[in-house]
Amino acid sequence: MTLPDSVFQKLKTLDTCTASNAIEQLNVRLRNEGYIADALRCRFQNFEPMLGYAVTGRIRSANAPMSGRYYYRIDFWRYLATLPEPRVMVLEDIDGQPGLGAFVGEMHAVIGLALNCIGYVTNGSVRNLPAVKELGFHLFSGSVSVSHAYAHLVDFGDPVTIGGLKISPGDLIHGDRHGVQTIPFEHAERIPEEVEKIKRSESQLKQFCQSPEFSLEGLAEKLKQAAQDRK
Repeated sequence: MTLPDSVFQKLKTLDTCTASNAIEQLNVRLRNEGYIADALRCRFQNFEPMLGYAVTGRIRSANAPMSGRYYYRIDFWRYLATLPEPRVMVLEDIDGQPGLGAFVGEMHAVIGLALNCIGYVTNGSVRNLPAVKELGFHLFSGSVSVSHAYAHLVDFGDPVTIGGLKISPGDLIHGDRHGVQTIPFEHAERIPEEVEKIKRSESQLKQFCQSPEFSLEGLAEKLKQAAQDRK
């Protein structure tokens, strides 16, 4: 499933907090769901928001794989190329100590960009930050590591869970300096319109708070009116 390009481009311009506010106002999921909580950091905070379709897998780095190669896996890249684009790699580190070794660094970013993969999300680690930043490739990770260690894919193509958020292949992933969330497909087209409503309401409220007419009684009335306007 993919979004119409016109909707995708509108969502792409939104920061994660603004999109989250709109999703909250639509009341389509619980407010403590839909985002990754306290499991990673945005490594390049000045990048524009990231929006893409999830390519999922699970990794380990503490021990060498029982069979096959570690690090590069052509079969994974072939799988990635079957998912909608732009793509975001979402790999859950299932080691007892996530992030001992980094699976993604400069070379995986280079290969990813060649396949229209724009970023990487993991509770594990990443490396080669200056080089990856220069490429414009988004990184969201739990830590940073100097080494690959024995970084390898355990499996791919199934749902993963990072920071309490279950992510399935093809889910719409949205991230920036504030964190990472999913955008619900079935309500995505309503989000830009809801954002405009919120912006109008907040603009009026800010103007009132910064005016000589400000009072707590007036604030209560403005908040009541704003709540009614959003219904």
